[in-house]
Amino acid sequence: MAKIPQGKKTLVPRTKVNSEGKIAYSESFQAWNTLKLKKELFSEFPQLKEKRSKFSYELVYYRDSKEFEKAVREMVKGEGGAMPLLLWIFKEE
Repeated sequence: MAKIPQGKKTLVPRTKVNSEGKIAYSESFQAWNTLKLKKELFSEFPQLKEKRSKFSYELVYYRDSKEFEKAVREMVKGEGGAMPLLLWIFKEE
């Protein structure tokens, strides 16, 4: 999880970024495939605005807190790893 794949560079924030956004349904793709990011993220990572750049992500969702805790311990032990982005998904009423 925490190891950076070859040919990829991790974006590292200068400070803690705390933001809320929406997940949107895309009619053209008929899928829940769009995460709407707020300006706080673009302020911290202006390279995300580069239309010709390509970005990727790895999403890991652990089944319980013990598995997550084990992964965090492994990440802390590792060298040169990427910091995870914590994402909570909520169903709005």
